[in-house]
Amino acid sequence: MPKLMKFSRLLSVLPLLFLAGCNMVVMAPSGDIAAQQRDLIVVSTVLMLLIIVPVIFLTLLFAWRYRRSNTAATYAPEWHHSTRLEIVIWAAPLAIIIALGAVTWISTHKLDPYRPLDRLDAERAIPADTKPLTVEVVALDWKWLFFYPELGIATVNEMAAPVDQPINFKITASSVMNSFYIPALAGQIYAMPGMETKLHAVINKEGEYEGFSANYSGAGFSHMRFKFHGLNREGFDAWVAKVKQQGTMLNRDAYLKLEKPSEKEPVRYYAGADGDLYTAILNMCATPGKMCMNEMMHIDMMGGGGKESAENREKLQYDNRHADEGVVAPGATVPATGVPARAEPPRNSGGSSMQHDVPDMPGMQHEGHSMPATGNGADPAPAQLNNNN
Repeated sequence: MPKLMKFSRLLSVLPLLFLAGCNMVVMAPSGDIAAQQRDLIVVSTVLMLLIIVPVIFLTLLFAWRYRRSNTAATYAPEWHHSTRLEIVIWAAPLAIIIALGAVTWISTHKLDPYRPLDRLDAERAIPADTKPLTVEVVALDWKWLFFYPELGIATVNEMAAPVDQPINFKITASSVMNSFYIPALAGQIYAMPGMETKLHAVINKEGEYEGFSANYSGAGFSHMRFKFHGLNREGFDAWVAKVKQQGTMLNRDAYLKLEKPSEKEPVRYYAGADGDLYTAILNMCATPGKMCMNEMMHIDMMGGGGKESAENREKLQYDNRHADEGVVAPGATVPATGVPARAEPPRNSGGSSMQHDVPDMPGMQHEGHSMPATGNGADPAPAQLNNNN
């Protein structure tokens, strides 16, 4: 028995050992939005435990109370219904579901990342003369690019913001989908090519925090990390001055070199950046000769360009912008890269590749197989589809 008690105490300590090695930043954040999200996790967990804990306790109690050796327990094999018990069983979970639904509804609107902030923290409102700091974020393969349009600077894999100043993030990506995440600041939000997502947040404590991509995006994903500095006003001004002093110029040519896939990219500073570069990245036309997506959407809005717009086809091909240079990101699609699929074509029992050889149809030829023609130029559908017999 003493050995059993000692073993049980050891088991009770094991969870604490696991927690000691965990990064608890999500439960101890430094920004008001992340703090509200932490509170939502706690409230939801407590509400669910109001059901889970009694159920676990009663399960153990019933197993002990009605064990086979306990002859003093009431034996009622014909019992099948209790109104009071049914009310407890259904009313308690229903109340929990209503409470969770109310909390979820309120939090979904209050913590909407597109919603501008209405407070600095639980005790302070935003002063009327406070101007938010705008930061434009671009997820590259595999690094982060940050524009400060109001300051005229840009950085790679490092960003900073003053304490207690709202931050308006505008987020996009250059090639594949990523997820922008600073756990101490706010929840994650996706970065997608050709689209702009938004995030409003504020950092309330000075310090150095980690940011990273929370969405797998290829070979360099695990090293796609950056440092976020929460600084006082003097410290932030000094950081901006350092960027301007040590940085170079970020123009289109420099960006196209930076955009190429690379891993473990060091921190870089840019003392200046083209004013329209972020807009060009967002509209996928930073590469010379590409049509911007907003131009294409304007043409569509005006009714399309007609047959003359056929010449725009190459200008709208964005996924193969590095294929001519031999730079291919892992996982790129076959049509974009021109690289044949790795899988071998299925073979029949005779050992030859299975292909469907059918008569050719003008304009519908495909590699390995074709669609049959009907002989009627006005109706390209196969004859068997028009046979009502």
